[in-house]
Amino acid sequence: QVQLVESGGGLVQAGGSLRLSCAASGRTFSSRWMAWFRQAPGKEREFVAAINWSGSSTSFTDSVKGRFTISRDNAKNTVYLQMNSLKPEDTAVYYCAARGAFSYSGYAASYDYWGQGTQVTVSS
Repeated sequence: QVQLVESGGGLVQAGGSLRLSCAASGRTFSSRWMAWFRQAPGKEREFVAAINWSGSSTSFTDSVKGRFTISRDNAKNTVYLQMNSLKPEDTAVYYCAARGAFSYSGYAASYDYWGQGTQVTVSS
């Protein structure tokens, strides 16, 4: 019902920046919350950031606070993750997710729709 397509991943040196984009299509009114998760090899999928429908509320995991920002453009049905001061430990596949409920959640199982992921690799 909602399709999500991520883009913007790649290889970057430590201290550099990347901007990820997630384009949504379909029943986009079911995307009241949108979020980014990441998963490194051998590790559990981890919450990164989330934003509500209006952009008035955001949430970040502690490890990225002050470095990452999340925003959305509902006219374009797109959410962005601006990643600055990247560290090697940020290396992971980054996934875009959408949630139809009004309340916030940082738990992956609470999200209804998922993109295919985009690889981010940070070299030291």
